[in-house]
Amino acid sequence: MLTVTSAQLIGWLTAFVWPMFRIAALIASAPVLGNPGFPRSAKMALIVAITLVVAPVLGPMPEIDPGSAAGLLILSQQIVIGLAMGLAMRVVFVAVEMAGSLIGLQMGLGFATFFDPVNSAQVPVIAQFLGVLFSLVFLALNGHLFMIDALAESFRVFPVSAQPVSSLGWKVVVDWGGEIFRTGLLLALPMIAALLIANISIGVMTRAAPQLNIFAVGFPITLAAGFMVLFVTLPYMAPIFEHMMRDGLEMMLQVARATQPSGL
Repeated sequence: MLTVTSAQLIGWLTAFVWPMFRIAALIASAPVLGNPGFPRSAKMALIVAITLVVAPVLGPMPEIDPGSAAGLLILSQQIVIGLAMGLAMRVVFVAVEMAGSLIGLQMGLGFATFFDPVNSAQVPVIAQFLGVLFSLVFLALNGHLFMIDALAESFRVFPVSAQPVSSLGWKVVVDWGGEIFRTGLLLALPMIAALLIANISIGVMTRAAPQLNIFAVGFPITLAAGFMVLFVTLPYMAPIFEHMMRDGLEMMLQVARATQPSGL
């Protein structure tokens, strides 16, 4: 007769539950996979499937009751690590959307906004266009698979442990957040330069011919120039998107390393 002791049952439960919460936290906070439009049932199936694949190779877990205070602390630590890794990748997408916001502002489309279900806020149409484009590039380059691979690698870098996490990981996330402004500005810089030249030209025209209506003439010119420059620069954005994606994946592992206690 097959008998199962309570210690064995707790061991099986912890081997599955603790990794699952890190995986669930990352999927909830990560771009594309964490999109509210992604069905919840599909998210849960993905979380369980990844856990079933990853859990058997993680090695022994801490012999702690998951219902105890120490077990709940480990559970919260896994959630924190997963959220931090997901935020590290989301920074890349926010940088792209910021570039779109800057471009739309220079083109005069700052008032043209759509509701973005990902951020639950109104975003400029150009920002949403670039966000959707980068999401498609992300999926085409198998970025979602690389992100899951980085998640599995994080269990080797920072295994499930009862030791408290280091606050250095959050500092890494905050420093990485500065990439939103730097990368967003670099992406938008060609468009900003071209539109600046167009605005200077319009200023010279209105100075030479004051009877020209700046609002009737300038707005179509900036729109046309903006769309033309965007059409020309779009093919050159794909390598930049790929480089940004790889930086985000590397930052996910750096966050896991920085969160790791010094004793491990």
